[in-house]
Amino acid sequence: MRVNAVIVAAGEGKRIGRHIPKPFLPLGSRPLILHTLSRFAESQAVRKVVLVTAEKEMARCQNLIRSDSQLRCLECVLHSGGPRRQDSVSRGLSRLDSDCEVVVIHDGVRPFVSSRLIDRCVEVAFKEGAVVVGVPVRDTIKVLSKDRRVRETPPRNSLWEVQTPQVFRVEIIREAYDRAAREGTEATDDAMLVERLGKSVRLLEGHTSNIKITVPEDLVFAEALLREGLIS
Repeated sequence: MRVNAVIVAAGEGKRIGRHIPKPFLPLGSRPLILHTLSRFAESQAVRKVVLVTAEKEMARCQNLIRSDSQLRCLECVLHSGGPRRQDSVSRGLSRLDSDCEVVVIHDGVRPFVSSRLIDRCVEVAFKEGAVVVGVPVRDTIKVLSKDRRVRETPPRNSLWEVQTPQVFRVEIIREAYDRAAREGTEATDDAMLVERLGKSVRLLEGHTSNIKITVPEDLVFAEALLREGLIS
């Protein structure tokens, strides 16, 4: 089974309030993106990664990858991103190997994804077609009207916070993206596009440590997890 990954790291990360793009923020002694790539280098299934980044950051990415000894076993191809995450993923899909059967799509700023979880997702996606990971929500969720009045409170046991990786057989995710391009559909994650094909998507339980670095507090939390050895 030939497995590639598309890692999306083209966003500017304005919400974190730093002059450095999020993928290059220091986390411990290394830039954040190298932590993420290292998890894929540890994977038993993935041997090629398409790293989608901003055009102006491609040289910086290339230099970081070449200088990191932990990534020597990982083939890493760089590609420029688009204006939206969805565009960046689409561009990444265009660089998959011709014989690739399963693709792992992951956020570049989720540095603590477990390599074991990546491999488990690949195994299930090969059999079932589409897999996402997530964790049960811990707080009560309210559905609001436009004027912010509570309309309903859905049962918490049916609600999950979805993360990445999201893993698919290549023919399924390409069909989903082709249809989205034809119809002008936008989605907040890749699985939404697959769901609109009428395909079943399996959910595997992820880890609460698989955080996405979005706001300054996330980086502080990530530093604490790293410092205390609390990541798997």
